[in-house]
Amino acid sequence: MMKLKRNVGIRDRLIRAVVGALLILLAILAPGPLTLILGIVGAVLLATGLLGICPLYALLKRDTTDKDK
Repeated sequence: MMKLKRNVGIRDRLIRAVVGALLILLAILAPGPLTLILGIVGAVLLATGLLGICPLYALLKRDTTDKDK
């Protein structure tokens, strides 16, 4: 199993967590045809925000943690 290092900075994590939580809340409170998509996108954003690891960033060799220093 590949071990991923943190590649999401503090500001990026905060934005992801807030937007993810809002999308999940929107999916719960305003059901409609996009509910499942909003819930999934929200969950991914919230998870990457909380964990600080983004597999897509790893594939693209992107790291926003350096900007926090």
